[in-house]
Amino acid sequence: MTKKAENIEHPGIVTRVHDKYVEVMVLSQSACSACHAKGACSMADMEEKQVKAFKTPGSSYTEGQHVTVYMQKNLGNLAVFYGYILPFLLVIFILFGLVGFGFTEGQAGLAALAVLVPYYLILYLSRNKLNKTFVFYAR
Repeated sequence: MTKKAENIEHPGIVTRVHDKYVEVMVLSQSACSACHAKGACSMADMEEKQVKAFKTPGSSYTEGQHVTVYMQKNLGNLAVFYGYILPFLLVIFILFGLVGFGFTEGQAGLAALAVLVPYYLILYLSRNKLNKTFVFYAR
């Protein structure tokens, strides 16, 4: 088992119990929702998410039980890379590359944005493999 500092943790509530995993409702908060001035700017963003978390061996779970859902920190960083950094780099390289080859800025911009469609489609089609990589645990 890894140290607590090496994990990303979120509190949650068990909504369903299965043989090997539990479904947990996690309240996802943006930085704005934790801010003391969130009412003044109306930028609060709180969202409920359902995650499947594998059971910790030797633990029993019941619906409504408060648990902590965790994932290895390096996997969280990898998720940020796939979800945000890599598509950003693709857009930038396509944009500047096409402008360098003589396309107009408008054409290059549309092509750079259009590259996101197959990128996210490939991510979607790879979701089963990614679900085996990005694993949550409950304790």
